[in-house]
Amino acid sequence: MSELIRQDHNVASGEILERKVTKAEADQISADKIADHVRAEAEADKATQKAALLAKLGITEDEARLLLG
Repeated sequence: MSELIRQDHNVASGEILERKVTKAEADQISADKIADHVRAEAEADKATQKAALLAKLGITEDEARLLLG
């Protein structure tokens, strides 16, 4: 894995400091990426299931909303 660099911006002075990301920060970045991937997969799966159910029922999403509302 390539080295991660963090940029810290001091708004008051306009100074930009660059430093290496710590192991803890890198671990958190990895965990966040995994969580985002899992969340996206779950959302895609839900959308696929929803589309399959609507197709099985032979109705549109708007028609389903009318039935449920």
